[in-house]
Amino acid sequence: MSSRANPKVVVLMGGPSAEREVSLSTGRECAAALREAECEVIEVDADRDVAARLIEIAPDVVFNALHGPGGEDGVIQGVLEWLQIPYTHSGVLASALALDKERTKDLYRKEGLPVVESILAAAVDVRAAHAMPPPYVVKPYNEGSSVGIYIVHEDANGPPQLADDMPEQVMVEAYAPGRELTTTVMGDRALTVTDIITDGWYDYHAKYAPGGSRHVLPADVPAKIFDACMNYALRAHRVLGCRGISRTDFRWDEARGLDGLILLETNTQPGMTPTSLTPEQAAHVGVTFPQLCRWLVEDASCDR
Repeated sequence: MSSRANPKVVVLMGGPSAEREVSLSTGRECAAALREAECEVIEVDADRDVAARLIEIAPDVVFNALHGPGGEDGVIQGVLEWLQIPYTHSGVLASALALDKERTKDLYRKEGLPVVESILAAAVDVRAAHAMPPPYVVKPYNEGSSVGIYIVHEDANGPPQLADDMPEQVMVEAYAPGRELTTTVMGDRALTVTDIITDGWYDYHAKYAPGGSRHVLPADVPAKIFDACMNYALRAHRVLGCRGISRTDFRWDEARGLDGLILLETNTQPGMTPTSLTPEQAAHVGVTFPQLCRWLVEDASCDR
């Protein structure tokens, strides 16, 4: 990126995905933090003329605050590579791999990281009959923010009635009981472990509504579980080829000890809203939100 003391930064946000509102919130928060960190900031809501807008603005760096398909799956990263504009977070391949939950699991398995059984299935078949013995979870294989998740309990009368806007192919995953833990990686450093406490499933509302969940950090878990989360998150970040920051989510069944810890997914574009986990973890290790955003700008590059 430019060595300017006050780099011109486009914060790219919004876009057409199901996570548009989360992205707008992330973008606004990051834009404010970058202004505090002495960057010249231009906020751009990504639409079909985004390439033309970027050519017109000619920023030093694009801060990618997009979430979901188009912004988190390698597509916008490819546009930025073509335009040769340095950008934050992960590159084309890591972004594409991490948003594809089945390919992510393939790499986890090869790295020796623990996951639960899962299959890809046609949504029409999942609506017609149980794709695996309950309890299980059905989710889009390429969305985040807990969008479109169905939990089928052990005593379910029948298969889930998926919404019409679910993709034609979905992931069906054995339900993993236990606590929700998460670890952010910043560069080559795992930051800490957060225990996410909710009244029910850690769904879209719990993630983004004020008071929707309670975050305990550092997590009050045995040292071997804490250390495993830190180790697994760093290995996941590396095997996927992530850059900048990533956040890996876990489920931990206390009754099974270390055998009860499994990886759910790695987020290459962690949310950066007032209730988000990554800024909290950065603050816990002494990195303020403006410092975190500025660090991402300074870490930006092409060929990521």
